[in-house]
Amino acid sequence: MKTYLELFLAFLKIGAFTFGGGYAMIPLIEKEVVIHKKWVHKDEIMNLFSIAQSIPGAIAINTSTLIGYKVAGRRGAIAATSGVILPSFIIIISIATFFGMIADAPAVKAVFIGINGAVVALILVAAKKMIKGAVVDGVTLMIFIVTVLCVTFTNLSPIWFIILGGILGFISYRQIRERKKSL
Repeated sequence: MKTYLELFLAFLKIGAFTFGGGYAMIPLIEKEVVIHKKWVHKDEIMNLFSIAQSIPGAIAINTSTLIGYKVAGRRGAIAATSGVILPSFIIIISIATFFGMIADAPAVKAVFIGINGAVVALILVAAKKMIKGAVVDGVTLMIFIVTVLCVTFTNLSPIWFIILGGILGFISYRQIRERKKSL
């Protein structure tokens, strides 16, 4: 029971103090579950983020579910997911109720300008960490560069690049394994 409560409270804290969506949560999730709680090893967190990003749904919810499941099974997944969702649910209900009355207030606009700047910084930090963990050789560097260029300069769906990256990673892995067998 204590583990479920710890999962719920850890992800409640992450959900309550992160604005800007799942990518802005990545540094906070990593700090909480790798450094503070030690539920996940630092090498493993990047794989969890990749899986969470590859499946349908919000990355923060998917990540919390995966970590909760890893730590305490199905009930752990429910506890972690509930924790990360609850703050957003409460905030959205509150905003929906009162935002129309205060949306044009200069102070509210100023707050959102400040939040936007902080969110961009958090996303850049998450991207930097993900690049360090994901770009490990020439093949992954090539996949990274081609994907950035194509997503930036074409209208192709990012989904195609995720699929293609997975296929190229698999092919590369098989070729490396075959080379090792022949030695």
